[in-house]
Amino acid sequence: MGILQLIILIFFLIPTFSFSCLNLQSSLNSVTVPGRNSSFKEIITGLANDAVTVNWMKRIRREIHENPELAFEEFATSAVIRRELDRLGVEYRWPVAGTGVVAAIGSGSKPFVALRADMDGLPIQEMVEWEHKSKVEGKMHACGHDAHVTMLLGAAKILQEIRDALQGTVILIFQPAEERGVGAKAMIQEGVLENVEAIFGIHAVLDYPTGMVGARPGEFLAGCGGFRAKISGRGGHSAGPQYSIDPILAVSTSVISLQNIVSRERDPLDPQVVSVAMIHGGTAFNVIPDAATIGGTFRAFSKKSFYAVRERIKEVIKAQAAVHRCSAEIDFSGMVQPTIPPTINDERIYEHARQVSMQIVGEENTKTSPLCMGSEDFAFYLEKVAGSFLFVGMRNDKAGFVHPPHSPYYVLDEEVLPIGAAIHAAFALSYLSYSSNNSHLTLP
Repeated sequence: MGILQLIILIFFLIPTFSFSCLNLQSSLNSVTVPGRNSSFKEIITGLANDAVTVNWMKRIRREIHENPELAFEEFATSAVIRRELDRLGVEYRWPVAGTGVVAAIGSGSKPFVALRADMDGLPIQEMVEWEHKSKVEGKMHACGHDAHVTMLLGAAKILQEIRDALQGTVILIFQPAEERGVGAKAMIQEGVLENVEAIFGIHAVLDYPTGMVGARPGEFLAGCGGFRAKISGRGGHSAGPQYSIDPILAVSTSVISLQNIVSRERDPLDPQVVSVAMIHGGTAFNVIPDAATIGGTFRAFSKKSFYAVRERIKEVIKAQAAVHRCSAEIDFSGMVQPTIPPTINDERIYEHARQVSMQIVGEENTKTSPLCMGSEDFAFYLEKVAGSFLFVGMRNDKAGFVHPPHSPYYVLDEEVLPIGAAIHAAFALSYLSYSSNNSHLTLP
């Protein structure tokens, strides 16, 4: 047993701990390393904020930012990740789900805890003029995934330096295709969650200033699904509508009736959204078409509400089509908009992440987030294992870093990089320590 492991055992084996309220404040602050006179909190934050490490992370993030790649095209990004893992001496598996990378640090035995970062960019032309602007026409990292990769590499560097203290194994998941909503499922299908007890993920957001974080237990991000409906009638000349069966009329009433699902049928205290964002029908002003198509999305926070809304969308469209003597075909298969379940944080892992965050950024900077109508394919991991998702603030009003994700003017505050790296590393280290030394803390 190494000295770091012994120290963790001495200070972490406290029988009064409960997973619902982990006393990380006293434990992380009290754990010291002989010769350093530092707590583990100080060691982790010191490693994360080391000037050499910070500059290293900035270089990596800028390199990835200059070369954004879309879903399942992240070959260069994957190469950067593998290059840096090689330099750190961290073992990994590649390719996973095409371009993904899965690394492991620690003992190689149970317990296993996973940390995840997404890698893909967006089909957006960057409009920000700066030294490291995207070099790829029509592609941009406009949602912070370049930073997510960098923070997880930063965590890998920290964890590799204190690997003798890890009482288990940390799995690092570098995932492709989050923006398409299919990357997590592909990674799961290739076994990345094998033996994993818990998983943790981070997303940089503008909701909070740099240095502040937020999450919530239970329902956090909405589930999102897409639908496309083709309503068919019988075409004809607009001068003689009585000889036609007009799908345009059926489509119009369908759009209006769909709005009643949320406004008149659903509990106003259970937030939901149904949006029709696409209508296609006809090619001439004086011809009633044979068919017309509508499409949109629906969102809800509970699985029950999510699938109830989906069923009502189908019922409403079919009924409105029938009223107007038309037929309707409705597709929820997700070819264009994949169905992503709600992101539901496990309350115990959430509490663990909250306590860790309080130690890294302070209690006053650790917030309970409101519900968010955005969706994340991290939800697929949470359907398989207990875990938690965390928002890490990166808004900087003075520097002008205020543009929302998916904006061509999106700019990320790089001061968030050591914060994310430290939280990742502290979460993994502390989780393994508790899980190893307290059998009642081990998740099923």
